[in-house]
Amino acid sequence: MTTRVVRHIAELTTNDPSLGDHSVMGRLLDAALVHDDGHVLWVGRDDEAPDADEVLDAANGAVIPGFVDSHTHLVFAGERSDEFEARMAGQHYDGGGIRRTVEATRAASTDELRATTAARAAELRANGVTTVEIKSAYELTTDGEVRLLDLAGEFSDEVTFLGAHVVPEEFGRDRDGYVDLVGGAMMDACAPRARWADVFCDRGAFSVDESRAILLRARDAGLELRLHGNQLGDTGGVALAVELDAASVDHCTFVRDDDVLQLAASSTVATLLPGADFSTRSAYPSARRLLDAGVVVALATDCNPGTSYVTNMGFVIALAVREMGMTFDEALWAATRGGATALRRGDVGRLAVGARADFVVLDAPRAAHLAYRPGGAVVQRTERALR
Repeated sequence: MTTRVVRHIAELTTNDPSLGDHSVMGRLLDAALVHDDGHVLWVGRDDEAPDADEVLDAANGAVIPGFVDSHTHLVFAGERSDEFEARMAGQHYDGGGIRRTVEATRAASTDELRATTAARAAELRANGVTTVEIKSAYELTTDGEVRLLDLAGEFSDEVTFLGAHVVPEEFGRDRDGYVDLVGGAMMDACAPRARWADVFCDRGAFSVDESRAILLRARDAGLELRLHGNQLGDTGGVALAVELDAASVDHCTFVRDDDVLQLAASSTVATLLPGADFSTRSAYPSARRLLDAGVVVALATDCNPGTSYVTNMGFVIALAVREMGMTFDEALWAATRGGATALRRGDVGRLAVGARADFVVLDAPRAAHLAYRPGGAVVQRTERALR
């Protein structure tokens, strides 16, 4: 087992309140960190750092936990930049473009999909993501969803079955038949390949009753639950997520006071996706409203071809600070520990003894440069522990 000490850290964010400044961020100045191939072994002052087999010089940069991106759609073919241009010119987003991606993805070879997914995963990692959730959703046939889940599993352990993304064209006159397929034969084939099940519960996608039926079947099949909810309207997805004890309800653009109270009293995380609001020219949800009520908030990229082709969590953090009322520290926590909470993971999103040695060295003295220099080359290196 090789040990390494990371020295000369100007600012170390641990997300452990027992360390450093004893805030939720657990921040230390002039710090060092020791890890082996898998886990953090020691955290403390640089002048007290123990010896190790190797030394990594952070060069007075800041170090943060690796980003935990808890909502992506990385496995797809094609692109939809024309839709983006149309929305910037005033066209409203209604979710209809998903079927274009389904057509392109069905036509792509497995090798093509693997190569493009690898490229996107590499972009995420270069920008500091060390844990990523990946959904299926762009084939909407039993064999196709199996193919996408198998590909997603090559890049992540956090794989989500999203056969209930939209109703595909071939089931346009048999909606009930597709819901039965997703909850039946498709679920049976896909459940062994995934940890999670998700449903797009919103206008133009699936109703609350349809979503409940699919998610209950998923739970019976041994999958844990998450949910797209309330992106396009006040459509009941948030309440359903709380009802079913889903780990996360994602988007939360349109929420009522009762939704906020239910989330605050539950273990369901509100995962906000400002890249999608930016790319669809939609209203941003108020993270401040959720946080002030006691809701746990996560941030994720929602990387997808139609509404958030984003692979930079720093950009997501900057949007959250500028547009959603979050402080920088709240946004950083949401993109690290919040994402881990949305995945019900206790081993990532923090840098305390025993946690995964997943961290990011910044080419900046303070983590706040992630928002201070939006879109800048702030990440110096991304370190991910051996799995």
